Amino acid sequence: CFSHNEYPGQNYMFNWCLNGDGVTPLKKAAFRIMKPLDLRIAGLEVPKMGVKVKAATAKKMPEAGSDELTFETFDEISQRTKDLLSLSEKIFCPEGDFPGTRTGVRVITNSAALAPKLLAYLERAPRRDPESQPITAYVLEGTEEEFSGYAIEEIEDEAEDGSLVAKSVAAVVVVGIKPDIKVVVAGLELSQKGLEADEAERAAKRAAEAEDE
Repeated sequence: CFSHNEYPGQNYMFNWCLNGDGVTPLKKAAFRIMKPLDLRIAGLEVPKMGVKVKAATAKKMPEAGSDELTFETFDEISQRTKDLLSLSEKIFCPEGDFPGTRTGVRVITNSAALAPKLLAYLERAPRRDPESQPITAYVLEGTEEEFSGYAIEEIEDEAEDGSLVAKSVAAVVVVGIKPDIKVVVAGLELSQKGLEADEAERAAKRAAEAEDE
């Protein structure tokens, strides 16, 4: 269902959501890919679903704030990657749940080769209105620069009752001539572990505070 100014690759609600993720589809061709049919609409091949991918080693995916990667470097490359993705002729956005969880993942990429594979790796999620996901991966193909890293930050989110609650979100950045899906998956796996560890820490803190009351 499109309004008269919308067409496949040009959906205002999804574009607005991508703006929130830091990517503006300047060529008006951004495809939200949640199921095999969405791949066909985007002009991509449909692979076998439910594919297992062995992640690259953790040393290929440093965390921002560690000795291997400063936040400044991560932020600088992350911004450049978002700007270049915004200029891409087509932006493919596989979206689903991290395997075995209900953690939402969105990948934003210009790679027609990787998008179908990443959809096949993610678990299919229930149809939902577009919104930012707990894990967002920015994957840019065709650059001389080779980089991979991820960052986890704590933000405040509004609960249904209007109160602010702390939650963690993760961003993964992989750029290169031909980014490796194993490196992307390493970033997703490490992000999921980091989000789980943060949530466990907050739960323990809430439990301790409840005991003190």
